[in-house]
Amino acid sequence: MEFVTAFSTNDGKSYIDKHSGDSQFFDLYKISESETSFLKRIVNPPKEEKRHADPEKAKSISGLLKKEEVRVMVSKVFGPNIKRMKKKFVCIMMNDATISQSLTTLQQQLSKIQKEWESGEDRKVLNFKK
Repeated sequence: MEFVTAFSTNDGKSYIDKHSGDSQFFDLYKISESETSFLKRIVNPPKEEKRHADPEKAKSISGLLKKEEVRVMVSKVFGPNIKRMKKKFVCIMMNDATISQSLTTLQQQLSKIQKEWESGEDRKVLNFKK
């Protein structure tokens, strides 16, 4: 089992302290039981919100990530659009100091992530904050 996972970041090392959708980049990793590998960085194009929790912003980001076959989103903070995003992705909240620390945790939790993925649009947000 493996997942393409998107991490919300501005520097490639740590999470942003704002909502996931406000990050400059999504760093994509492939995570399996045996390894983690960096795939690529995609730019999160700035999108002016017409209102807070704009559904167009969620649609734009989910389209961007779906093209890359992302199934898991990881961030320190999600905004109100999480209710839309969890229908398309397994959303995971982490508060590790670095993304590299989170990679190990996610490897250890793959079966839980798989189970949540299989829940379809009824997914819950996973919280792996320590």
